[in-house]
Amino acid sequence: MTATEGTTTDGTTTDGTAATDMTIEGTTTDSGAPTTGASAARPSLEPRSDRVTVAPVRLAGGGPAHYVRAVRVIWLREVLRFAGDRTRIVSGLIQPFLFLFVLGTGLSRVVAHTNGVDYRTFLFPGVVALSVLFTAVFSGISIVWDREFGFLREMLVAPVRRSAIVVGKCLGGATTASLQGIVLLAIGGLVGVPYQPVLLLGLFGLMLLTSFAITALGLVLAARVKTIQAAMPLVQMALAPMMFLSGALYPIGNLPTWLQILTRINPVTYAVEAMRALVFSYLTIDSATRATLDPGVTWDGWRVPGGLDVVLVVVLSLVMLTGACLLFRKAE
Repeated sequence: MTATEGTTTDGTTTDGTAATDMTIEGTTTDSGAPTTGASAARPSLEPRSDRVTVAPVRLAGGGPAHYVRAVRVIWLREVLRFAGDRTRIVSGLIQPFLFLFVLGTGLSRVVAHTNGVDYRTFLFPGVVALSVLFTAVFSGISIVWDREFGFLREMLVAPVRRSAIVVGKCLGGATTASLQGIVLLAIGGLVGVPYQPVLLLGLFGLMLLTSFAITALGLVLAARVKTIQAAMPLVQMALAPMMFLSGALYPIGNLPTWLQILTRINPVTYAVEAMRALVFSYLTIDSATRATLDPGVTWDGWRVPGGLDVVLVVVLSLVMLTGACLLFRKAE
């Protein structure tokens, strides 16, 4: 080290203290020359071979394909869960059989003015509608079980739109209810319903449409219910009026005024009437008998055509679906 101002040639300062070496021992440049403290503290810009490489993460895509895939997953889960529950399948078939063969046979002995038409034939469309009614609404409120066991929370935090969850549930409920209704269509011949392909396809389509609307109604009822114990009384309170005021078990003509009003504001009435009108169009009966058993829904004396009955069921489906989507938009 050369002598500078205030430093002697032997390495001591003028005040007798030892001079401090400003280089960092053991630190050199690529050429072998020692580096100063400032240059040693500067981080290296060259890439290091020991850095951890993070694997790329594939985010969930968007668009219609992703939406349809989410709907399909929820729909498939509902179908598989229904197919694996034999108790639910058997119990869902017992009630329609009781209505059709026990209640229908008993009432056919006392009901007059059928002019040779089996009362069970009249009862068949209503029983089909009631069958999908019960199955579909319980498919809708099954989301309460999903909420209790935590599966609903997992679906809500998934990278999918919540409307896809609602649509998938509705399609799943419509599918399971309609599949169960196929059993009733298969035994329709036992009560005088003809096996006409167009008739059976029409009834199946109406079952799909009705069960979709009722499943959406079940979702609306269960949207803010936390426990299944609270959901069951609510569903029974909604189902009983819809069943007894639908005209499924009796003709809706010549009713008292107050009962006519209630049957006409019941949306299930139009689903039952659409099915009954379709069945009666394939029966060979006189006009007077049909007017007695199938008077149709009238608004101030004007009979609602069958096409409008179907449109009203479609409107009910859209309204219930929209309501369910809006209710499930809020976070759990």
